[in-house]
Amino acid sequence: MNHFEQQWTSKDGLNLYSCGWLPDEAPKAVVCLVHGLGEHSGRYAHVAEYLNQAGYAVLSFDLRGHGQSGGKRGHAPSFEAFMQDIDLLMQEAQTRYPDLPCFIYGHSLGGILVLNYVLRRQPALAGVMATSSGLRTSLEEQKFKIGMSKVLGALAPGMSMPTGLQAGDISRDPAVVQRYQNDPLVHGMATLGMANSLFGAIQWAFAHASEWKLPLLLMHGSEDKIAYLRGSQEFAELTGSYATLKVWEGLAHECHNEPEKEQVLAFMLGWLESRLVEQP
Repeated sequence: MNHFEQQWTSKDGLNLYSCGWLPDEAPKAVVCLVHGLGEHSGRYAHVAEYLNQAGYAVLSFDLRGHGQSGGKRGHAPSFEAFMQDIDLLMQEAQTRYPDLPCFIYGHSLGGILVLNYVLRRQPALAGVMATSSGLRTSLEEQKFKIGMSKVLGALAPGMSMPTGLQAGDISRDPAVVQRYQNDPLVHGMATLGMANSLFGAIQWAFAHASEWKLPLLLMHGSEDKIAYLRGSQEFAELTGSYATLKVWEGLAHECHNEPEKEQVLAFMLGWLESRLVEQP
Protein backbone atom coordinates (compact mmCIF):
# COMPACT_ATOMS: atom_id res chain seq x y z
CA MET A 1 0.00 0.00 0.00
CA ASN A 2 1.29 3.44 -0.96
CA HIS A 3 -0.06 6.49 0.85
CA PHE A 4 0.25 10.06 -0.42
CA GLU A 5 -0.82 13.48 0.85
CA GLN A 6 -1.28 16.76 -0.99
CA GLN A 7 -3.05 20.12 -0.78
CA TRP A 8 -5.84 21.44 -2.95
CA THR A 9 -7.21 24.98 -3.11
CA SER A 10 -10.98 25.22 -3.02
CA LYS A 11 -12.89 27.47 -5.40
CA ASP A 12 -13.20 30.07 -2.61
CA GLY A 13 -9.52 29.86 -1.64
CA LEU A 14 -9.41 27.41 1.29
CA ASN A 15 -6.59 24.91 1.69
CA LEU A 16 -8.00 21.38 1.56
CA TYR A 17 -5.99 18.38 2.72
CA SER A 18 -6.27 15.45 0.32
CA CYS A 19 -4.77 11.99 0.37
CA GLY A 20 -4.85 8.60 -1.25
CA TRP A 21 -4.03 4.96 -0.67
CA LEU A 22 -2.80 3.10 -3.74
CA PRO A 23 -2.31 -0.64 -4.27
CA ASP A 24 1.16 -1.93 -5.06
CA GLU A 25 0.04 -3.11 -8.50
CA ALA A 26 -1.83 -1.08 -11.12
CA PRO A 27 -5.40 -0.59 -9.78
CA LYS A 28 -8.47 -1.96 -11.52
CA ALA A 29 -10.82 0.78 -10.22
CA VAL A 30 -10.84 3.85 -7.98
CA VAL A 31 -13.02 4.64 -4.97
CA CYS A 32 -13.53 8.30 -3.98
CA LEU A 33 -14.29 8.57 -0.25
CA VAL A 34 -16.17 11.34 1.62
CA HIS A 35 -16.04 11.11 5.44
CA GLY A 36 -18.58 12.05 8.09
CA LEU A 37 -19.30 14.99 10.39
CA GLY A 38 -16.57 15.94 12.85
CA GLU A 39 -14.09 13.31 11.66
CA HIS A 40 -11.50 13.09 8.86
CA SER A 41 -10.19 10.92 6.04
CA GLY A 42 -7.42 9.35 8.14
CA ARG A 43 -10.00 7.32 10.08
CA TYR A 44 -10.55 5.23 6.92
CA ALA A 45 -6.97 3.97 6.47
CA HIS A 46 -7.99 0.40 7.33
CA VAL A 47 -10.89 0.51 4.85
CA ALA A 48 -8.53 1.81 2.16
CA GLU A 49 -5.97 -0.89 2.94
CA TYR A 50 -8.63 -3.58 2.60
CA LEU A 51 -9.69 -2.20 -0.78
CA ASN A 52 -6.06 -1.77 -1.86
CA GLN A 53 -5.46 -5.46 -1.29
CA ALA A 54 -8.31 -6.18 -3.70
CA GLY A 55 -6.84 -3.87 -6.36
CA TYR A 56 -8.75 -0.62 -5.73
CA ALA A 57 -7.17 2.81 -5.41
CA VAL A 58 -8.81 4.99 -2.73
CA LEU A 59 -8.76 8.79 -2.92
CA SER A 60 -10.11 11.10 -0.24
CA PHE A 61 -9.86 14.53 1.37
CA ASP A 62 -10.79 16.27 4.61
CA LEU A 63 -13.99 18.27 4.23
CA ARG A 64 -13.69 22.00 4.78
CA GLY A 65 -13.85 22.75 8.49
CA HIS A 66 -12.62 19.24 9.27
CA GLY A 67 -9.36 17.40 9.90
CA GLN A 68 -6.33 19.03 8.30
CA SER A 69 -8.35 21.21 5.92
CA GLY A 70 -8.89 24.91 6.42
CA GLY A 71 -12.03 26.73 7.46
CA LYS A 72 -14.01 27.27 10.64
CA ARG A 73 -14.68 23.92 12.32
CA GLY A 74 -17.93 22.39 11.12
CA HIS A 75 -18.78 25.23 8.75
CA ALA A 76 -19.53 25.64 5.06
CA PRO A 77 -20.75 28.91 3.53
CA SER A 78 -23.23 26.99 1.37
CA PHE A 79 -24.10 23.47 0.32
CA GLU A 80 -22.72 24.25 -3.13
CA ALA A 81 -19.30 24.82 -1.52
CA PHE A 82 -19.32 21.15 -0.46
CA MET A 83 -20.32 20.13 -3.98
CA GLN A 84 -17.47 22.17 -5.49
CA ASP A 85 -15.00 20.55 -3.08
CA ILE A 86 -16.18 17.08 -4.15
CA ASP A 87 -15.69 18.24 -7.75
CA LEU A 88 -11.98 18.44 -6.89
CA LEU A 89 -12.02 14.86 -5.61
CA MET A 90 -13.64 13.62 -8.81
CA GLN A 91 -11.20 15.63 -10.92
CA GLU A 92 -8.30 14.02 -9.03
CA ALA A 93 -9.67 10.58 -9.86
CA GLN A 94 -10.15 11.52 -13.51
CA THR A 95 -6.64 12.96 -13.76
CA ARG A 96 -4.94 9.98 -12.14
CA TYR A 97 -7.09 7.22 -13.60
CA PRO A 98 -8.94 8.50 -16.70
CA ASP A 99 -9.62 5.00 -18.02
CA LEU A 100 -10.65 3.23 -14.81
CA PRO A 101 -14.15 2.63 -13.43
CA CYS A 102 -14.83 5.12 -10.64
CA PHE A 103 -16.99 4.75 -7.52
CA ILE A 104 -17.94 7.32 -4.89
CA TYR A 105 -18.44 6.33 -1.24
CA GLY A 106 -19.79 8.52 1.55
CA HIS A 107 -20.38 7.84 5.24
CA SER A 108 -22.96 9.62 7.46
CA LEU A 109 -22.65 13.32 6.51
CA GLY A 110 -20.59 12.03 3.59
CA GLY A 111 -23.61 9.94 2.60
CA ILE A 112 -25.81 13.05 2.44
CA LEU A 113 -23.14 14.81 0.37
CA VAL A 114 -22.54 11.92 -2.02
CA LEU A 115 -26.24 11.25 -2.67
CA ASN A 116 -26.79 14.93 -3.37
CA TYR A 117 -23.67 15.14 -5.51
CA VAL A 118 -24.77 12.30 -7.77
CA LEU A 119 -28.28 13.73 -8.19
CA ARG A 120 -27.06 17.30 -8.80
CA ARG A 121 -23.93 16.66 -10.88
CA GLN A 122 -24.92 13.35 -12.55
CA PRO A 123 -21.31 12.14 -12.85
CA ALA A 124 -20.35 9.12 -14.94
CA LEU A 125 -19.70 6.50 -12.26
CA ALA A 126 -19.63 2.72 -11.98
CA GLY A 127 -21.55 2.92 -8.70
CA VAL A 128 -22.28 4.74 -5.45
CA MET A 129 -21.95 3.59 -1.83
CA ALA A 130 -23.54 5.42 1.11
CA THR A 131 -23.21 4.02 4.62
CA SER A 132 -25.17 5.21 7.66
CA SER A 133 -26.37 8.24 5.72
CA GLY A 134 -27.62 11.04 7.96
CA LEU A 135 -30.92 11.40 6.12
CA ARG A 136 -33.06 10.89 9.23
CA THR A 137 -31.80 11.84 12.69
CA SER A 138 -33.13 12.87 16.10
CA LEU A 139 -32.79 16.50 15.02
CA GLU A 140 -35.80 16.34 12.71
CA GLU A 141 -37.95 15.47 15.72
CA GLN A 142 -36.85 18.68 17.46
CA LYS A 143 -39.03 21.13 15.52
CA PHE A 144 -38.12 24.08 17.73
CA LYS A 145 -34.40 23.54 17.18
CA ILE A 146 -34.92 23.25 13.41
CA GLY A 147 -37.00 26.43 13.39
CA MET A 148 -34.39 28.31 15.37
CA SER A 149 -31.58 27.08 13.13
CA LYS A 150 -33.45 28.33 10.06
CA VAL A 151 -33.93 31.78 11.57
CA LEU A 152 -30.51 32.09 13.20
CA GLY A 153 -28.80 30.28 10.32
CA ALA A 154 -29.84 33.13 8.05
CA LEU A 155 -28.90 35.82 10.55
CA ALA A 156 -25.71 34.32 11.99
CA PRO A 157 -24.59 31.42 9.76
CA GLY A 158 -21.15 31.25 11.39
CA MET A 159 -22.50 30.72 14.91
CA SER A 160 -21.18 27.39 16.26
CA MET A 161 -23.05 24.83 18.32
CA PRO A 162 -22.14 21.38 19.65
CA THR A 163 -23.36 18.57 17.41
CA GLY A 164 -24.38 16.51 20.44
CA LEU A 165 -22.86 13.39 18.90
CA GLN A 166 -22.05 10.85 21.61
CA ALA A 167 -18.73 9.09 21.02
CA GLY A 168 -20.08 5.90 22.55
CA ASP A 169 -22.70 5.69 19.80
CA ILE A 170 -20.24 5.37 16.91
CA SER A 171 -19.20 1.76 17.62
CA ARG A 172 -19.61 -1.13 20.04
CA ASP A 173 -15.83 -1.55 20.01
CA PRO A 174 -14.42 0.34 23.05
CA ALA A 175 -11.01 0.70 21.35
CA VAL A 176 -12.61 2.53 18.39
CA VAL A 177 -14.45 4.88 20.77
CA GLN A 178 -11.28 5.60 22.75
CA ARG A 179 -9.26 6.36 19.62
CA TYR A 180 -12.04 8.67 18.45
CA GLN A 181 -12.10 10.52 21.78
CA ASN A 182 -8.31 10.89 21.78
CA ASP A 183 -8.04 11.98 18.13
CA PRO A 184 -6.97 15.65 17.97
CA LEU A 185 -8.42 15.96 14.46
CA VAL A 186 -11.94 14.98 15.59
CA HIS A 187 -14.28 17.78 16.70
CA GLY A 188 -17.90 18.09 17.85
CA MET A 189 -18.97 21.40 16.34
CA ALA A 190 -21.26 22.56 13.54
CA THR A 191 -22.38 26.03 12.56
CA LEU A 192 -25.99 27.06 12.17
CA GLY A 193 -25.37 27.91 8.53
CA MET A 194 -24.07 24.44 7.74
CA ALA A 195 -26.89 22.75 9.67
CA ASN A 196 -29.44 24.84 7.83
CA SER A 197 -27.99 23.99 4.41
CA LEU A 198 -27.94 20.27 5.30
CA PHE A 199 -31.63 20.28 6.26
CA GLY A 200 -32.43 21.73 2.85
CA ALA A 201 -30.14 19.29 1.03
CA ILE A 202 -31.73 16.27 2.72
CA GLN A 203 -35.22 17.42 1.69
CA TRP A 204 -33.95 18.06 -1.85
CA ALA A 205 -32.38 14.59 -2.10
CA PHE A 206 -35.62 12.88 -1.09
CA ALA A 207 -37.60 15.06 -3.53
CA HIS A 208 -35.31 14.10 -6.42
CA ALA A 209 -34.47 10.48 -5.48
CA SER A 210 -36.81 9.14 -8.18
CA GLU A 211 -34.36 10.59 -10.75
CA TRP A 212 -31.60 8.21 -9.58
CA LYS A 213 -29.84 6.33 -12.40
CA LEU A 214 -26.76 4.56 -10.95
CA PRO A 215 -26.08 1.32 -9.05
CA LEU A 216 -26.37 2.20 -5.36
CA LEU A 217 -25.33 0.33 -2.21
CA LEU A 218 -26.93 1.61 1.00
CA MET A 219 -25.65 0.03 4.22
CA HIS A 220 -26.88 0.77 7.73
CA GLY A 221 -26.65 -0.72 11.21
CA SER A 222 -30.02 -1.52 12.77
CA GLU A 223 -28.89 -0.04 16.11
CA ASP A 224 -27.55 3.25 14.71
CA LYS A 225 -28.49 5.98 17.23
CA ILE A 226 -26.82 8.79 15.26
CA ALA A 227 -28.36 8.37 11.80
CA TYR A 228 -31.57 6.38 11.72
CA LEU A 229 -31.95 3.28 9.56
CA ARG A 230 -35.29 4.48 8.18
CA GLY A 231 -33.49 7.22 6.23
CA SER A 232 -31.65 4.63 4.15
CA GLN A 233 -34.81 2.52 3.89
CA GLU A 234 -36.82 5.45 2.54
CA PHE A 235 -34.14 6.41 0.05
CA ALA A 236 -33.84 2.81 -1.15
CA GLU A 237 -37.59 2.70 -1.78
CA LEU A 238 -37.47 5.93 -3.78
CA THR A 239 -34.55 4.80 -5.96
CA GLY A 240 -36.16 1.43 -6.66
CA SER A 241 -34.24 -1.25 -8.53
CA TYR A 242 -31.03 0.79 -8.60
CA ALA A 243 -30.56 0.34 -4.85
CA THR A 244 -29.21 -2.53 -2.79
CA LEU A 245 -30.05 -2.01 0.89
CA LYS A 246 -27.97 -4.01 3.37
CA VAL A 247 -29.11 -3.79 6.99
CA TRP A 248 -26.57 -4.99 9.54
CA GLU A 249 -28.50 -6.35 12.49
CA GLY A 250 -27.23 -5.12 15.85
CA LEU A 251 -24.52 -2.85 14.45
CA ALA A 252 -24.04 0.79 15.46
CA HIS A 253 -23.23 3.89 13.37
CA GLU A 254 -19.80 3.06 11.97
CA CYS A 255 -20.35 -0.38 10.43
CA HIS A 256 -16.77 -0.31 9.11
CA ASN A 257 -15.51 0.11 12.71
CA GLU A 258 -17.65 -2.51 14.41
CA PRO A 259 -16.36 -5.87 15.71
CA GLU A 260 -17.97 -7.37 12.58
CA LYS A 261 -16.10 -4.98 10.25
CA GLU A 262 -14.50 -7.79 8.25
CA GLN A 263 -17.96 -9.00 7.21
CA VAL A 264 -19.01 -5.43 6.37
CA LEU A 265 -15.94 -4.75 4.23
CA ALA A 266 -16.26 -8.12 2.52
CA PHE A 267 -19.87 -7.32 1.57
CA MET A 268 -18.80 -3.91 0.27
CA LEU A 269 -16.04 -5.49 -1.80
CA GLY A 270 -18.40 -8.12 -3.19
CA TRP A 271 -20.77 -5.38 -4.34
CA LEU A 272 -17.90 -3.45 -5.98
CA GLU A 273 -16.67 -6.58 -7.74
CA SER A 274 -20.13 -7.33 -9.10
CA ARG A 275 -20.37 -3.80 -10.51
CA LEU A 276 -17.05 -4.24 -12.32
CA VAL A 277 -18.37 -7.38 -14.00
CA GLU A 278 -21.22 -5.28 -15.38
CA GLN A 279 -18.88 -2.65 -16.87
CA PRO A 280 -18.87 -2.55 -20.70
